[in-house]
Amino acid sequence: MVLTWANMEAQTSHPVPRLVVNVTIDQLRTDYMEAFSSLFGAGGFNKVMRDGRSYMDAAYPFSHIDRASAVACIMTGTVPYDNGIVGEHWMDRKTLRPMYCVDDATCEGWLTSEKYSPVALNVSTVTDELKMATGGRALVYSIAPDADAAILAAGHAADGAFWIDNASGQWSSTSYYGQYPDWALRYDVSDRLSGRISDLSWTPISPIVENFNFFISPQESKGFTHKFTGDRKIYEFKTSAYVNDEVNRFAKHCLDHTELGEDLVTDFLSLTYYAGTFDHKPVAEVPVELQDTYVRLDLELAELITMLEKKVGAGRFLLVVTSTGYTDDEITDFSKYRIPTGTFSVTRASALLNMYLMAVYGQGQYVETEFGSQLFLNQKLIEDKQLNLSDVLTRAQAFLIQMAGVKDVYTSQRLALSAGETEIRRLRNSFNQMRSGDIFIEVSPGWKVVNEETHEQTLERASYVGFPIFFFGCNVRPETIKTPVTVDCIAPTVARFMRIRAPNACSAAPLSAVR
Repeated sequence: MVLTWANMEAQTSHPVPRLVVNVTIDQLRTDYMEAFSSLFGAGGFNKVMRDGRSYMDAAYPFSHIDRASAVACIMTGTVPYDNGIVGEHWMDRKTLRPMYCVDDATCEGWLTSEKYSPVALNVSTVTDELKMATGGRALVYSIAPDADAAILAAGHAADGAFWIDNASGQWSSTSYYGQYPDWALRYDVSDRLSGRISDLSWTPISPIVENFNFFISPQESKGFTHKFTGDRKIYEFKTSAYVNDEVNRFAKHCLDHTELGEDLVTDFLSLTYYAGTFDHKPVAEVPVELQDTYVRLDLELAELITMLEKKVGAGRFLLVVTSTGYTDDEITDFSKYRIPTGTFSVTRASALLNMYLMAVYGQGQYVETEFGSQLFLNQKLIEDKQLNLSDVLTRAQAFLIQMAGVKDVYTSQRLALSAGETEIRRLRNSFNQMRSGDIFIEVSPGWKVVNEETHEQTLERASYVGFPIFFFGCNVRPETIKTPVTVDCIAPTVARFMRIRAPNACSAAPLSAVR
């Protein structure tokens, strides 16, 4: 006897969702959610926590997290060691120049001059598996302010990935996914952001938000007004609370003009919101803006749930909400408070190491370049000189560990062979043989890492950033779980809901008793 998809759904107590919506909120933090909870309404975070399953102590199973590596982990169920996305940018060994994680010169852009694709993503995503399981019938779309989040969430086989172009403010895409759809083009004609942005004025949504005193005392309370003009208007808009409204606008247009969630074949929609600080400034400079961002974010989530209930029906969709699990660096003068600190120059460390290796092995440029706190060796020179790479790496490690501000030094070989060592597993998980450096310098917490050539500087920090994972809808059992979980469990859990295979490099088990 052969059962049709509809018969299978009718004969089970746990129907397959008609639509899965994954919402990744860039830099969402549990402590801020708790701090601003009294400002939230009934239909956003409070509804998800009341009627859904909440894991309040989530983490990423690797270090050096950013937006791109986080989204890739959520969708593939694995770490950069396997999926290849070590960050938004990495050093291209062939050109010795930094490259964007979605760069692809073979693809043309739609409504953008940028050329992007998911070609650097080495493994399948949960959306790829859905496409394969349904013979391509499932619809898969991804919408995000930035190209990396949109494309990595879409995966290889999606119907479309859309982001806001940094130059024009238009919703853009890539030819990798085929033609730019008519429904998206109609949005850019009728409700184009570039036609509205100059008239937008961001002020606190209410006096209550303006006078809320989580960061500031009532006596210090002050409002703000931000307009989006000039050369940086799109950049500033993407770091404001209004970008989440724009994501919802485009998501609503997508829901209204596509067949997402309209049949018994599960479809998938990925959205990315922003919960960081305005213009990536320190919290102390924009405290009211951050409070307002969380309150407006709560309203956007409530609006999204209303849209889904109207389009698909309550209980027929699965909503997953989580965070990218990091926060923007804030450069602080620790010395002012007598906290141990210092400045570590990657450029100087690279030059000194090269001088040392020349003294040992003879003339040559042994260190080709540096990226972040990683050093890239000239492996061709080492091979031409018939040197033992292991010996060179060991000597380099012993030399660098003596420098002030260095907590530890890891070579690529040490990381590749350390799968069972718990203390460095998270660092190994963030490493990829093809895209990471030969030497990782772990700088002591509290120290500034500077690159004198690029003028980039970051503050080394190893403190924990708590964030949640929420599952809502589709017969999810309401409960708040305080047991720690890792984000790589999302993909296999969602795959179980859809009754498909987990992504092909995902070894994490799905969460149990979710429904």
